[in-house]
Amino acid sequence: MPMATISIPSITKMVFFLLAVAAGVVLPSEARAFFVFGDSLVDSGNNNYLATTARADSPPYGIDYPTHRPTGRFSNGLNIPDIISERIGAEPVLPYLSPELTAQRLLNGANFASAGIGILNDTGVQFLNIIRMDKQLECFQEYQQRVRDLIGGDRTKQLVNGALILIAVGGNDFVNNYYLLPYSARSRQFPLPDYVKYLISEYKKLLMELYKLGARRVLVTGTGPLGCVPAELALRGTNGGCSAELQRAASLYNPQLVEMLKGLNKKIGKNVFIGANTQRMHTDFISNPQAYGFTTSQVACCGQGQYNGLGLCTAASNLCPNRGEYAFWDPFHPSEKANRLLVEAMFSGSTNYMVPMNLRTIMALDARN
Repeated sequence: MPMATISIPSITKMVFFLLAVAAGVVLPSEARAFFVFGDSLVDSGNNNYLATTARADSPPYGIDYPTHRPTGRFSNGLNIPDIISERIGAEPVLPYLSPELTAQRLLNGANFASAGIGILNDTGVQFLNIIRMDKQLECFQEYQQRVRDLIGGDRTKQLVNGALILIAVGGNDFVNNYYLLPYSARSRQFPLPDYVKYLISEYKKLLMELYKLGARRVLVTGTGPLGCVPAELALRGTNGGCSAELQRAASLYNPQLVEMLKGLNKKIGKNVFIGANTQRMHTDFISNPQAYGFTTSQVACCGQGQYNGLGLCTAASNLCPNRGEYAFWDPFHPSEKANRLLVEAMFSGSTNYMVPMNLRTIMALDARN
């Protein structure tokens, strides 16, 4: 009887498997990896490790987090990635810069988001050292190499292709770039409709790069109603209402984003990119806060000045006693309760909110494959 032979690739895979076992790494089975890209809406603490002013690492941030301590999340408690992780039955993914992101925890995924960044590299320059989108994609490549060293190339590809990916970016390109100064460089360069087209074209390049890096299920959020956050009500609000100019920006940007995602999916031949209409989701509870259990959708829980919308949220700020009654935690960011409403809409929303389908449908489809 001829002796069985073992191919070199089989030996290599076996070596990777034994090394992984020796390192205490269990290869993932049912749980899918989760990756997060974007700005402060989804940053879980990367900026804690950077010399930047865009940080949420001091009280009262984190007051309702399980540890009751600040974590770098721009929230009183959990943020959108945390709540998505809960819903998919996974542990919250660690910031990519966290020294704890090693071995088994690498296989859960990673959060590459960094507060202050935008689609464009000149967005957020005032915050100095932040992880801009091109660098976040470089970190994703680096991450994949680290995982390949643990479990081999084939399994890494499988892990990345099977992952759920969230990307939330774009709002800062308006509030921390185009409208940052009365006559910013970008507003002198472009009228608003042309600026929006430019943003969409640059975002398209980033999303195609993400696809080339192995992303196959990407949840892409639009901007919220930019002119209705407490900071903009305080700075630019008109007659006690939202800033008309920023609302115009969001209303131009979000439909074009959805059309761009549809075009990418058509080009690829699969529904890789899923659009989340966060403008409509936010508008639901901003226009009728009481229906969602809020007492206000105008005043931030933490802040100072009109609408608590001026300056930063610090230990010296006004702080509301019941965070669950406020749609906004600080001048720019939703409260944990509002984040939960947004994630619920992502999972269960109709095509008015999620295009071409919601996350529950995606999870059911992917479970069959």
